[in-house]
Amino acid sequence: MGILSIQSHVVYGHAGNSAAVFPLQRLGHEVWAINTVEFSNHTGYGEWTGRVLDTALAGELVEGLGKRGVLSKVEAVLSGYMGDAGTGGAVLDAVKRVRAENRGAIYCCDPVMGDVGRGFYVKPGIPDMFKNTIIPIADIVTPNQFELEALTGMDTSNTANVKKAVAELHRMGPKVILVTSFKDGRDTGEPHTGMLVSDGAEMYRIKTPELPFPAIIAGSGDVTTALFLSHYLTTVMYGESGGIRQALEWVTASIYGIMEATYKAGSKELLVIEAQEALVNPNKMFDAYRF
Repeated sequence: MGILSIQSHVVYGHAGNSAAVFPLQRLGHEVWAINTVEFSNHTGYGEWTGRVLDTALAGELVEGLGKRGVLSKVEAVLSGYMGDAGTGGAVLDAVKRVRAENRGAIYCCDPVMGDVGRGFYVKPGIPDMFKNTIIPIADIVTPNQFELEALTGMDTSNTANVKKAVAELHRMGPKVILVTSFKDGRDTGEPHTGMLVSDGAEMYRIKTPELPFPAIIAGSGDVTTALFLSHYLTTVMYGESGGIRQALEWVTASIYGIMEATYKAGSKELLVIEAQEALVNPNKMFDAYRF
């Protein structure tokens, strides 16, 4: 069984599939990657070469996989950045085809749209596509705090509000929600970053020290979503103990290890390869608590 990952791709650095595929493989998954964008590097550099790929290509590749009998072996579909709203149709079709071949397959969607301080950085039409078309069919969604607010239209500046926003997102369809960044305006003490996860019955939060990067490091959300999908499959779908709390703790430990190595090296790109030991044997664990 494997994972069908439909995302952007960069030749240099780690974003989209070039951030997600290796961690999934390192954790033991077969991954079939379909690229929606082919860029020389991520757009945070301000200039790049390459192009958004024809949306029909994704459909053609999925059809080819079907002819090889691969779709019945897909345990999860993963999607991330979409360069064009038309890509959403290809993702929907892929999910539909996979579920027709394997009723147990799940769909994990990272609704990449923007971030706090940057606002939206996707084309018009993509936010509405996520909200009205993609989110209702997803089993797992992994928005950051900005994207959670964009999808629900709700403020998340404090604990009570974020709980309401998560409940609203559950109401829209997803069974599991991972908020990949969350800061409560009332938090005090040492600077930190945090995530929270909910399955509708339980919600857990986790915090790590904030690493003072001078600039945004692209791809961290892509790695986080891939890791969460892997650990969710292991701890929830395959029946191992720990559930969503354990999945959150392992994801946090691994991404923190990669981010810490990246920060210490002064790198502008995630050190996914150099710090790969953090994927399977992180040296710092953090405790999640009921939220």
